[in-house]
Amino acid sequence: MTSRPSSSVSRAPLAVFGVAVLGALAVLVALFGYGAPSGARAGREGVVPTEPAAGPVLRYASEYPTIPYLTAARRDPVAALIGRLERGEAALDYRAERGYLDSLLAALDIDPASQTLVFSQTSLQGQLITPSTPRAIYFNDDAYVAYVQRAPLEIASLDPELGPVFYLLEQTAPQPKFSAELGHCLSCHDSYSLSGGGAPRLIVGSGYTGKTGMLVSHEGWILVSDRTPLKSRWGGWYVTGRHGDQVHLGNMVIKTIYDFDKLEELRVGNVDALDALFDVAPYLTNKSDIVALLVLQHQADVQNLITRLRYDARTPAANRTELVAETAERLLKMMLFVDAVEYTAPISGDSRFVEQFASRAVRDPQGRSLRDLDLTRRLFRYPLSFVIDSPAFDALPDDAKRVFYTRLHEVLSGADTSADFAHLTPEDRNAILEILTATKPDFVGVVAD
Repeated sequence: MTSRPSSSVSRAPLAVFGVAVLGALAVLVALFGYGAPSGARAGREGVVPTEPAAGPVLRYASEYPTIPYLTAARRDPVAALIGRLERGEAALDYRAERGYLDSLLAALDIDPASQTLVFSQTSLQGQLITPSTPRAIYFNDDAYVAYVQRAPLEIASLDPELGPVFYLLEQTAPQPKFSAELGHCLSCHDSYSLSGGGAPRLIVGSGYTGKTGMLVSHEGWILVSDRTPLKSRWGGWYVTGRHGDQVHLGNMVIKTIYDFDKLEELRVGNVDALDALFDVAPYLTNKSDIVALLVLQHQADVQNLITRLRYDARTPAANRTELVAETAERLLKMMLFVDAVEYTAPISGDSRFVEQFASRAVRDPQGRSLRDLDLTRRLFRYPLSFVIDSPAFDALPDDAKRVFYTRLHEVLSGADTSADFAHLTPEDRNAILEILTATKPDFVGVVAD
């Protein structure tokens, strides 16, 4: 059945998206929470919020001082889709099994092979999430969709100026209805309390999870990054794929307090499918791919720092120059995989995810790309984040981008030989420099000055 969207964008709560891409997860990504304010309308440039709701609001729900997150016209992929739906240029198809999920993924160009599954109850829809009914997260470079059985779809969509914007799509026929709400979402997804505030973020974490889907040890829940040992990742997630003798917390369900005394016995790894662990029929695949999980976590972390750098660069402050330089340096180290864990055995996953991920590569004349995977000792063959090719990075303020590019060139040219970047061999630096020179004209323009 083909339907058109409601012309209004209603006020409705969205689940905190657990990247377990997507809050307090064992989560891509608690990636999601809420979207735009009530009274928003869909138009040529997507969702255009009107006035924020009256009455007292949380610090996180108030307007940002330098970037009008609540009131700006949005140009993220979901806002663009809503505009197309309103104009009759696109339609979403409702299917009884998964509602609008299949159609929405197709409309956003998200491949089902990106599926990752999280079973921790780190969501406002947590009562529906268990090891038997996990939340599925699907993603591409700039959009994340979370599917919970018998519940609305949760969406986080990257706006080049605003960062992640949160939406909900009701799973009811005959007309798809998008909702956008901010207040409760940003109570988790504003970085105010953890890293200085003033920027929305995605969250990826890991924690010990019980048989009902509840976290059983808050002390054991952590945010994860490229620096996190694999043995501490993916608590509360399902994980498929091969990783040799390396271990992780995926597929592990804590049933009693005594299980903490035998964690090594409970580890479940090197599985190719999840059919034996729960009923996979409601989902698009029987996998929660390890390579997709690795890419998801890295991508979300870099996107968060790009958003933070943009907000810092537009903050009028006496120490603005120092603030921008500090955040740009953090972004540089994240994108160059400083202190990233080295794998001790090869990793392999679903070839379908690898193929669709590589299909979006920007390649130099020698056919090299920052999307080329390594998976023997590190995630990528050329250790500079592929997110440098994203609209969000390209939309950084010119002076912030200049600071970043200048420091990047110092590292790649060999002018900076400090210990932080000792993991980059001369071959690494030269290859990355050649790729950027061939594919990023603005980088060439900065370093040529």
